[in-house]
Amino acid sequence: MREAAVPPRPGPRFGPGQRVRTAVVDPPHHTRLPRYARGRVGVVDRVQAAAPLPDDNARRIEPPRVEPVYTVRFAAADLWGQGSHTVTVDLWESYLEAVDVAVEAEGA
Repeated sequence: MREAAVPPRPGPRFGPGQRVRTAVVDPPHHTRLPRYARGRVGVVDRVQAAAPLPDDNARRIEPPRVEPVYTVRFAAADLWGQGSHTVTVDLWESYLEAVDVAVEAEGA
């Protein structure tokens, strides 16, 4: 008997230097998306290996989704209204969406 072929996992959706916005969520369960970073725009610094989504692990979802993890850099002023430094947060792909630079410029 032949085993069913496992479809290849798609590669990362985002790359270094790409602007991304974090999800605006308040789930009734565990999430690794910090509240202070929700709905904020940052820049992907690094693409890491795919890893099980902690939200699924905490909820005992088997098998957990496996997603690329990104190190995203935020300006401290964008997170807290002050500070000249940057903050990096490791975030799973489902927490992120691409920022349309043209649309963002129109809203500014």
